Amino acid sequence: MSRGKADVVVIGGGLAGSEAAWQAARLGVTVDLYEMRPTRMTEAHQTGFLGELVCSNSFKSDSIGNANGLLKLELKMSGSLLMEIARNTRVPAGNALCVNRTSFASEVTRVIEENPAITLIREEKTALADGAVNVLAPGPLASPAMAGVLEGLVGSPNLFFYDAVSPIIDADSIDTSNAYMSSRYGKGEATYLNIPLGRDRYMEFVEGLRAAEKVTVHGFEKRMFFSACMPIEEQAEMGDDTLAHGCMKPVGLADPRTGKLPYAVVQLRPENLDGTMYGMVGFQTRLKHGEQKLLLRKLPGLENARFLRLGSIHRNTYIRSPGILSNSLEHRDRPGVFTAGQITGAEGYGAAVGTGFIAGVNAAFKVLGKQPVVPPRTTLIGGLLRYASHAPASDFQPMNPNFGLMPQLAARVRTKQERHLLRAERSVVAMKAWLEEVGLGTGTKVAVT
Repeated sequence: MSRGKADVVVIGGGLAGSEAAWQAARLGVTVDLYEMRPTRMTEAHQTGFLGELVCSNSFKSDSIGNANGLLKLELKMSGSLLMEIARNTRVPAGNALCVNRTSFASEVTRVIEENPAITLIREEKTALADGAVNVLAPGPLASPAMAGVLEGLVGSPNLFFYDAVSPIIDADSIDTSNAYMSSRYGKGEATYLNIPLGRDRYMEFVEGLRAAEKVTVHGFEKRMFFSACMPIEEQAEMGDDTLAHGCMKPVGLADPRTGKLPYAVVQLRPENLDGTMYGMVGFQTRLKHGEQKLLLRKLPGLENARFLRLGSIHRNTYIRSPGILSNSLEHRDRPGVFTAGQITGAEGYGAAVGTGFIAGVNAAFKVLGKQPVVPPRTTLIGGLLRYASHAPASDFQPMNPNFGLMPQLAARVRTKQERHLLRAERSVVAMKAWLEEVGLGTGTKVAVT
C-alpha cells in the first residue's frame, strides 16, 4: 500500500487507535495509522510502542459480575485484537486481567506493523486527511496541534483539557427519606435530589475533608486548578463556609417539609435518562478513593451508597460528545469523521478498546457503503455509546464502564450481585444476536502469531 492512499486514516496509536486500525483492516479496507511517538513524546509516555499503558497495568476485573469484566467479554465475542493480546501477555493478578506492560505494547506494535493492510506512519498528524474516512484517537494527552484540529472540529466551548470529576452513585443505594426533589428557586422540572445539612453535620463534613488523605498530583497537572474545577477539599481549606456559599449553597432550595433553608445541601443530579445514576454536584476531588467512600458515606442518605465512579481531577483532553457525536461515534455534522478513545468521554482501558472497535468497524463500513452499526443498549458497549451521544450535554463528564449505563431489569431483584449477573446474561445474549445480525460473527479467534 502506498502512503497517503489509504481508505481510512487513524490518528493516534494508543489502545483505541490500534484497535480501530486493526478492525478496519480486518473488514478489507486499507489503513494509514499515524503515531507521533517516539519522534514527539507526551508528558507521560516512555516508549514509542503502540498501545503503551501509561497508568496501571490492569484492565480491571475479569468477572462477568463486574462491569469491566462484562465489557471485556463483549469485546472478546467481537474479536478484539487488544483483548486477545492482553490475555496472551497477562500476569498473575487474582481475578483481574493485568498484563506485562512491555510485552503487551510490543506485541500490539508487532501485529500492527506486520498487517499488510496497515501502514504505520511515525509522525505527528496536524490535519484531517482529505479523501479518506478519518478516525481521531489522539488520547487524553493530545498534542497542541491535534488539540487545534479538535477545536476546529467541535468548537472551543466543547473541548476540555482536564477532568473535574464528581462521584456518581447508584440510584438504588440512596436513602431518600431525608431528601427532597427540587430545582433551585423552583425553576424547571424538579429533578435534583437535595440532602439538607444542619451546621453541625456540615462542619463535620468540612473537617473530614481537611483531614482526609489526597492523591499526589503529577507535575504537568499542577497548573489545572482553575476556580471552575477547584477540589472540594481545597475549597474547605479556604474557610469554614466556602462550600456553603459554593457547591453546597442552599439558596433557592427551601426544604418543603419545613419551609426553611437548610444550612447547606448536597445536590444529586441525574446522570442518565433512565435515572439509574446520580452525580454529586460540584464534588470534584483529589481525595484517595478509600477516603472518599468513608467520608461521603457519613452524609445522611448515603450511608449505603454504591459508587459507580469516584471523584478525580487530572489532565484529560476530551470533547463534549453529546450533540456532536452520533452513537456510531461519527461526527453529526462531518460525515466520515469518527472519534474513539478517552476523548469521547469513555474512561478506562476497556472503554478505549471498545470505542476503538466501534469506530474502526463503522469507518470501514463507511468506505464499503454500508450503514453504521451500534450494539444494543442492553450491552455495556451500547450503554457507553448511548451515554457519550445522549447524556445531558451541559454537565457532560467522562464515564467509566458501570452497570448504571444499562437499562434496569424488568423485575426488581433484591441483591446487587444478582442484578449484575442478570444484566450480564442479558447483555451476552443481545451481543451475540447483534454480531450475527451485522455480520461480524461471534467468538472470533484473533490471529496474532
